[in-house]
Amino acid sequence: MKSIFDEATYTDLLVRIDRLQPTSERLWGVMDPAQMLNHCTHPLAVGLGRETLKRPNLIMRILLSTFKKSLYNDTPWKRNMPTVKQYKVILEKDFNNEKKALLELLKDFHKTQSVDQLIVHPAFGRFTLEQWGQLQYKHLNHHLTQFGC
Repeated sequence: MKSIFDEATYTDLLVRIDRLQPTSERLWGVMDPAQMLNHCTHPLAVGLGRETLKRPNLIMRILLSTFKKSLYNDTPWKRNMPTVKQYKVILEKDFNNEKKALLELLKDFHKTQSVDQLIVHPAFGRFTLEQWGQLQYKHLNHHLTQFGC
């Protein structure tokens, strides 16, 4: 599984993000490119401890634990999966600002050297550094693919 901690994979993500344009057509979903960029900043910001995610109740955490391995395995995510309420982007966003914010968070996450620099995920619990890198790659790949990038 690819990881944003791998230099070649990180560079590939940068190239793919650079190819994205404000007018890029989505292949599925409802977000436009600027909204997608904003959406993709949230998991990175949460992992870095710069944004908080509401901790689900015990029953929901148990249900979510059954999905944990799917977050960082090689199986692509299905299109139009439900999104955490906090990550839904409805308002119009500025493409250039959102692109800049995503690239900055991606760079900071990529520079992470130890799992101790990341939080314990409020919904899924502990991830190894490798799992964090795979999860972040998988999420970004899913949404870049959504726009043909």
